[in-house]
Amino acid sequence: MNEILLRLEELLFPSIADVAVLSVDANIAIVRVDVRCTAAGASCPGCGAWSAQVHGSYLRFPADVPSSGRSVVLRLRVRRFACRTAECRRRTFVEQIPGLTRRHGQRTERLRSTLAAIGLALAGRAGARLADIVGAPVSRSTVLRLVDALPEPEVPAPRVVGVDEYATRKGRHYGTVLVDVETRAASRPAASLAAWLAQRPGIEVVCRDRAPFFAEGATTGAPQAVQDADRWHLWHNLSEAAERSIAQHRRCLRVLVPETPETPEKEPDPAEESSGSPWPTGHRFADRTRTMHATIHALVEAGHSRRAIQRQLGMTSRTVKRYADAAKSEDPFTGQWQTRTSVLDKYKPYLDDRWNEGRTNAWKLWEEIVPLGYQGSYQRVRAYLRQKRTSPRPVTARPPSPRAVAGWVLRRPENLSEAEHLHLKNVRANCPEIDALTGHVRCSSAKCSAGPASNSSEKESCCRNSW
Repeated sequence: MNEILLRLEELLFPSIADVAVLSVDANIAIVRVDVRCTAAGASCPGCGAWSAQVHGSYLRFPADVPSSGRSVVLRLRVRRFACRTAECRRRTFVEQIPGLTRRHGQRTERLRSTLAAIGLALAGRAGARLADIVGAPVSRSTVLRLVDALPEPEVPAPRVVGVDEYATRKGRHYGTVLVDVETRAASRPAASLAAWLAQRPGIEVVCRDRAPFFAEGATTGAPQAVQDADRWHLWHNLSEAAERSIAQHRRCLRVLVPETPETPEKEPDPAEESSGSPWPTGHRFADRTRTMHATIHALVEAGHSRRAIQRQLGMTSRTVKRYADAAKSEDPFTGQWQTRTSVLDKYKPYLDDRWNEGRTNAWKLWEEIVPLGYQGSYQRVRAYLRQKRTSPRPVTARPPSPRAVAGWVLRRPENLSEAEHLHLKNVRANCPEIDALTGHVRCSSAKCSAGPASNSSEKESCCRNSW
């Protein structure tokens, strides 16, 4: 029997000394192991004095690593010793088995390490599900708490750092985040950037954006480091500059709007001529606004007070005031719908071409643009064509926005669709400035950054030819 218990001790506790296995009770779901400590005494955690005077004992039931998918629970008899040092504040203390238990611990140290490793791989609910499968059921909060209790790993001194800002409240409160570019580890310095860099003299490269305070902090804190702009900020600044440049030549983008044949102008409707409203007659929101404006102005002219109109129509005082102060019925219109982009904008040139060819069936045209990538509804196509039928002037698609054209310029030519490539070609042929901008951007992104093979003279000639 003693030989069997010794073998169990070697099997269950191979690297833990002073542990004796008394018995093992196993069933289909759980394994219970009776264990006791065989050490003669223990050291007081308060003063460190050795004591062998037993004051009492009690049972602890820490959970251990599972065995064959079954939970393992230790029935551990621990002793309470009396401290013999008179100056020690502790009168008694409980023995702890190194490598197996800790104070107030409900799990053994090796089970804590196992669950922490699971939490590092799969945190939260996923880690809790995996722990339940292997036979150590815990909650997701326990997994996160065990991971949070792990000591912080020693991070080597960074050599290449990237600095940027983040907003806790945009426009009001900002902070600084520093990233080790080589290890991808991030930190938020509590002090200023210069002080943080000064404490780490081994930094060789600082990647930053073009903000002046980052430049000053990097120069003051790490004068030995090389300051460089990362690729994202360079490309972001280039895209903003390209969009501003294209916006200055937005008139050149009208070349993408197909010309419509001249039609004899109809006699304008008196109501439309007097209002001069860009909103369609028959639009639900527009008609309701015009009716309410006329009703409130009629009541005001009849001598009713605004408070009386408010009670009669069931409106708030601010709404009545807004309508009463509006000289024309179109003044309350915000006009926000006229500039809102639509999923149909990309396909309106195609619809205009088909309309000019005499194809006016909305259902047929909708069936034609669906294979081209249109994902909107048929009602949107029908409303656009209905506007073309009822409008006194031909309705055409709006020219592309400067941001859309900037996207065509900044993307690689092979990533553009056939339609986008054709549109950009027409814009470049119509606007020399945008053509020069496109050549310069593509020169800078492709040839000028090709690497050591391209010398400075080739770069200069490339940029000169593009402009």
